[in-house]
Amino acid sequence: MSFSKYNKIFGIFCGLIAFVVYSLTVEPTASYWDCAEYISTSAKLQIGHPPGAPLFQMLGAVFSILAPNNEQIAYTVNMMSVTSSAFTIIFLFWSISLLVKKILGIGKTVKKNELIKVFGSSFLGALTFTFTDSFWFNAVEAEVYAMATLILSVLFWLGLKWESEFDDERSDKWLILISFVIGLSFGVHFMGLLALPSIGIIYYFKKYSKFNFKKFLIANIISVSILLFIFKFLLPSTLKLFGYLEVFFVNDLGLPFNSGTIFTGFLIVSTLYYLFNYSIKNRLYLFNTILLCLTFIFIGFSSWLMIPVRSNADTVINENSPKDARSLLAYYNLEQYPDTFLFYGPMFTDAYAGQDLDEPYKDDKPKYEKDYNLNRYVIVNDWENGKINSNKNHRGFFPRMWSDNNALNYIKYYGFLNFEIKKEFKNNSQIEEIVNDFKNEINNEDVSAEEFNEFLSNFSSYIEIEKPSFLSNLNYFLSFQVGYMYFRYFMWNFSGRQNDNQWKFDVENGNWLSGIKYIDEVRLGSQENLPSDSINNKSRNIYFMIPFILGILGLFILLKIDFKTFWPVFLLFIFTGIALKFYLNERVFEPRERDYALVGSFYAYSIFIGLSFLFFLKKIKNYLNENYSSLISLIIVSACPLLLAYNNWDDHDRSNRYTAQTLAKAYLDSIEEDKQSIIFTIGDNDTFALWYAQEIEEHRTDVRTINTSLIATDWYMDQMKRKAYKSDPVKSQLTHKQYAYGVRDYIKYEELIDSVRWDLKDFMNWISSDNERTKYKFLLEQYGYEKSDLNEIPKFTQNMIFYPTNKIRFFVNKDNVLNSGVVKKENENLIVDYIDIDLPKSGLYKNQILMLDILSKNDWERPIYFTGGSYKDSEYLWMKDYLQLDGLVYKLVPIETPLNPENPYQMGRIDANTMYEIVKKWEWGNSESDKIYHDPETRKNSITFRSNLHRLAEEFISLGDNYKALEILNLSFEKLPIEYFGYYSLSEPYINSYYKIGEKEKSRNLFLKIEKKYHEQINYYSNSMILNPDNFDLEIHAENIFNYNERLRGLIENQIDIGEERFVSEFILKYMKSTDIFKDLYGEYDFYNYMKSFITPLYVSEKVTDARNLYEKIKSLILSRLDTLISANDNSNSEYITDLITQELEKYENLVNIISKFEEKKYLDVEINDYYKYLNQF
Repeated sequence: MSFSKYNKIFGIFCGLIAFVVYSLTVEPTASYWDCAEYISTSAKLQIGHPPGAPLFQMLGAVFSILAPNNEQIAYTVNMMSVTSSAFTIIFLFWSISLLVKKILGIGKTVKKNELIKVFGSSFLGALTFTFTDSFWFNAVEAEVYAMATLILSVLFWLGLKWESEFDDERSDKWLILISFVIGLSFGVHFMGLLALPSIGIIYYFKKYSKFNFKKFLIANIISVSILLFIFKFLLPSTLKLFGYLEVFFVNDLGLPFNSGTIFTGFLIVSTLYYLFNYSIKNRLYLFNTILLCLTFIFIGFSSWLMIPVRSNADTVINENSPKDARSLLAYYNLEQYPDTFLFYGPMFTDAYAGQDLDEPYKDDKPKYEKDYNLNRYVIVNDWENGKINSNKNHRGFFPRMWSDNNALNYIKYYGFLNFEIKKEFKNNSQIEEIVNDFKNEINNEDVSAEEFNEFLSNFSSYIEIEKPSFLSNLNYFLSFQVGYMYFRYFMWNFSGRQNDNQWKFDVENGNWLSGIKYIDEVRLGSQENLPSDSINNKSRNIYFMIPFILGILGLFILLKIDFKTFWPVFLLFIFTGIALKFYLNERVFEPRERDYALVGSFYAYSIFIGLSFLFFLKKIKNYLNENYSSLISLIIVSACPLLLAYNNWDDHDRSNRYTAQTLAKAYLDSIEEDKQSIIFTIGDNDTFALWYAQEIEEHRTDVRTINTSLIATDWYMDQMKRKAYKSDPVKSQLTHKQYAYGVRDYIKYEELIDSVRWDLKDFMNWISSDNERTKYKFLLEQYGYEKSDLNEIPKFTQNMIFYPTNKIRFFVNKDNVLNSGVVKKENENLIVDYIDIDLPKSGLYKNQILMLDILSKNDWERPIYFTGGSYKDSEYLWMKDYLQLDGLVYKLVPIETPLNPENPYQMGRIDANTMYEIVKKWEWGNSESDKIYHDPETRKNSITFRSNLHRLAEEFISLGDNYKALEILNLSFEKLPIEYFGYYSLSEPYINSYYKIGEKEKSRNLFLKIEKKYHEQINYYSNSMILNPDNFDLEIHAENIFNYNERLRGLIENQIDIGEERFVSEFILKYMKSTDIFKDLYGEYDFYNYMKSFITPLYVSEKVTDARNLYEKIKSLILSRLDTLISANDNSNSEYITDLITQELEKYENLVNIISKFEEKKYLDVEINDYYKYLNQF
């Protein structure tokens, strides 16, 4: 039988299975995070975030053409990932078949028994990978990782194909094709390049049949070097050459713009042409092959030409605006993101250290821009000594804990830092006392990570802080970056997964499971009596470690049979897993789980899983004939992909889910139409979602979306000044040169005229002025700095703008307010004359400056909204008291609504009828369906919906419109069923609201649902402590125990407050019974005193014995404390002890007053006498 024929047929059949599965479960529209951006930039060939994916976008544009209408564009682009993933499975199948064929020594024809070995292994590995968690996740959304995995799989297969035909005369065609695919990978994602070391080793073993360890080691080093050469040198250097010659030709030779770029293109082509001719004439075959490889890498990389071409077209989404070679290189190098250091660099403790004494500054990168008046490139930033340098005392080798933004988490999870008083302050008794006292508190474990971080920040000038040691960084790398951020994800895919909640160093969320009781309980505590939310979470997938064990078997089988075949696969496994973790250098914590980037490693492990088929076949053949052994082996191993498919289907089925799409539309539909409104967005999920709705579905293109992070860049502000669809340009006082890179990145506050409030327009006139009096240099000269002194201060500091007052007054143009519809005519009398703004006393960043600039120039002509993704004052331009909640967004209005200090998160006034009309227009995207998977982002976004809908209902209740209030309350639970969305504390206020409008039954039903959820958690902890104490770590669970206990008790107390004493009495007894085991955790005195409010309901519901028992328990604890205090009272502490005794007597009196309303006279007289006995004694 022909191996090639059956290999093609079975491989394509396996791919078709994958295609059908993914097609049935693909997301029908945009999903959360980057997918919405990729769809938007693909369909219209726009420029997405660095480092770009031009090939992905161009292919996405092709797929989008197949869409019958705008709403189907997202589906067709998602189908590109489906198609890519199906082809990945095909190439995985073919790769495994080539590997098995090689280790079994099979030729071009294959016997029946060999066919079963080859294709049984291939089916097992390929179908197992088909249904793995992370790969399936990538396969059904428009992200680059599905196509990147396809490129990885193609490269690895091409390497095996090249090896299989290595002795053929024209085998180098495979090497050239590999080079072309390498070039293509730059147009998708760099993950595909990680197959290069494996291909290098495949070549080495084929070329040198005799194993030599030294040569083997050198071959590995060379293979990795080739990867680094292509990724870090070849293409970046080419872009650098384009950039350098472009500036040289324009600035030095006086030629027109782009002349240097054109020349460089001709130079590269002509150089290659010359070298090709030279190699052919001199018969330099190896050199010719290398040239062909380089040429085809460049041809593949040519997809990047799309980026500057489309950027120069000024597309609406044009991130980083990479219009020329220099900006394209910055785009490629991710220069907009923070610097990361892999081998040597600053640690996070640099944040506390202050500037380096010897080299406080370092050079920034010069930013070249075209000056059309001068016809030359000019540098717009003060780049020499243009950045603050890290402190050399806080640099070190292997800087894993590097991010100062994550300092608190490093401290919290990896321990406190050592510190000592600086030499110059060791004789300062006050400093010494403060530091020693704090160290004592640390030793007594009375200091939290937050307090430790605050102490270091406040006293960093007086103390020397020890940077994390090499061993600390190594521990962090192994435990967090490898252990939690790789191995945990690895086990998700091959052992099982606990749930879909993000892991944050806890045992209840985001961990891997085995399904084997002993293994799970040792790691995660008791797995019995789990709450229903844990059991019913669709991402709770249990594989009983079967795929993991099969992979281990396959790994050792291949290692035993053929090390030369084993090592390339193992190298692929390592480079796409642990090596990738080393390169990414992740922080505690990332914004979301990062398993999707590791699918290459899971791909390689699936090869090992496939090879385990050989083990089963061999073992079973010892007992049965060939036919039966083959059949039974196939049945056994098919259990692995079937088990994965069965477990993973429900949490990977995105069909009929439109929640991300409807969230975007709900944001936009909350904004008044055709008013040229502006909305400030904050994160990925509000920004990208709105981009998708506007760009692809052409929904509400009258709204101008402005991201508050991106507006810190000059290119983004330039784009805001251009018309976009129906949205007019944003007005701005600052010109491009005044907010170019390195200009006004930060302006500093200097308190000079604090007694006067400046008009915002005058403030912006000051900020936008280039007058020397507005610059820091002027201040320094006033402070007496000589020219020689100024030479020691970097230009970027001297040219920094300062503002002399932080008190700003924003006057209200009432005519514009009314004409633009910011405020309705009937509310005209509520409009204030001005809004006072207190700016930070530290300084302003560029994004804040530009937001104030927009605010000033807008002058209330266009309504301004905020998505509300953050509660920072700066995100609302320090005007939280002047907001109006409209649906999901906050509108800036000149009507004062002070924040409620008891609930500062409920911002803004509400116009009930306006918001009602908004809410009734919302689509909900099947959110109420039990057939869709309510993923974490869908659930999380319900927080805003739930909270805002309740606020609207409360407003109707206050207006006396109970009918509309009930309609809104019901709508919240109809569209966001509490069973699917969780976040139960946000539903608690609905209990009161239902009760207020007379819907007692609905109020009680909601209480029952929430009480059940809380009680399940409490029961889990209490039963675990009682029944499984050996596997219950109280310290780990303590915080959650406190949280759920407080929530449950608060829920019951709320029922008491609204007058439901009789109804709630049974739940009081249930609560007391379940939580009694926690009394030592609280301390018995506090634990029972918190229950004082339960006495009345127990009496009301005629549970007198229970009420008395609780009363007497609390009384005994108070009396015990009173006895202790009275015996401890002496002259030395009399006043302090007297205060404490008074407090306890008041508690005792309150307790007696409670029972006096219910108890019989005889019992009450005894209790009153006891009380007076203590009172008289005192």
